[in-house]
Amino acid sequence: MDSPDIESPWLCAAGESFCGSFNIRVEEGNAADILHVLEVPTSSVPYNCSIPKPPPLPIKPCTKNKYPNRFLHCSFVPKETNDVWDKLFKEGNGADVYIITMDESCIQAHSSILSIASPVLGNILQQSKVKNGFKYIKIPGVPHEAVYAFFRFLYSSCFEEEDLKKFVLHLLVLSHSYLVPPLKRVCEYFLEQGGLTKENVIDVLQLARNCDAPRLSLICVRMVVKDFKAITSTEGWKIMKRANPALEQELVESVVDEDSRKQERLRKVEERKVYLQLHEAMEALLHICRDGCRTIGPRDKVLKGSQVACNFPACKGLEALVRHFSNCKTRVPGGCVHCKRMWQLLELHSRMCNEPDLCKVPLCR
Repeated sequence: MDSPDIESPWLCAAGESFCGSFNIRVEEGNAADILHVLEVPTSSVPYNCSIPKPPPLPIKPCTKNKYPNRFLHCSFVPKETNDVWDKLFKEGNGADVYIITMDESCIQAHSSILSIASPVLGNILQQSKVKNGFKYIKIPGVPHEAVYAFFRFLYSSCFEEEDLKKFVLHLLVLSHSYLVPPLKRVCEYFLEQGGLTKENVIDVLQLARNCDAPRLSLICVRMVVKDFKAITSTEGWKIMKRANPALEQELVESVVDEDSRKQERLRKVEERKVYLQLHEAMEALLHICRDGCRTIGPRDKVLKGSQVACNFPACKGLEALVRHFSNCKTRVPGGCVHCKRMWQLLELHSRMCNEPDLCKVPLCR
């Protein structure tokens, strides 16, 4: 905001009018107090501003923690039932299906159970031919231990935690490919709750998008944006950069967008600080001109003395600014920076005041 010319005759007369409006007790001013009038206030809430109390925080629903460790127990059914189905799977009594893994190992299974647990496996079994009393399903490209853990889950809905940690990505792909939603949820939950690392987040992101896991995909993107510099140095990022440049461009744009949003948030915070500073300065100016404060106030008011505490955060600095403004003799090109600040406050008040005829702030009209 531009200030009026300090050397104008009108300004000198206005300054005399301003000084004549106050009863100023002699007190040595501190330059530091003047400089802090429009600095960051000590309190962000004005003294007489009636701000309603915020509503109480929402109460956590009781059902949220009803089963807090449902995945950590590696089981969805009672232990006795797990034992029965685990025994049936491991012993293979009455099995009529052979699962062939990538190392040509075989896992025995039952077609009726597989058809119920997975509609995809059911369709495959319907189309496969019986050979020597068995049907065969080949699952290439997946380690034998991961395939074993997958079919064990189809029987008993349980798994070894060590297997999950080691083969979670394989199990995620298998559960999506063969339509096994419970296992897919387990894999997603494990990855979301600490299974993501800087080394595997890019691989998990690509799998999450291919396996229709939007929540997991979003968490991966957020992790990449949060630690972009470290993740770009991993082997997974380098491979993705060569194989999927479109994804790389998308992630870079996400980082740029996040930086822009962060800068916008910081800008709004700074703007709010300035508004609060100006509001406190306006409140303190009205307080001084209308009620009077410790060492300065209108001539028809009795001053309270310098020992009385004031509840307006900006009052002390504004007192020093008013005292300087009334006594400043600077008459050089550009004027005094403190006087300019006082003129800005007076002009801002005059623009905002709705009762200039009754207002006690000097020069308001």
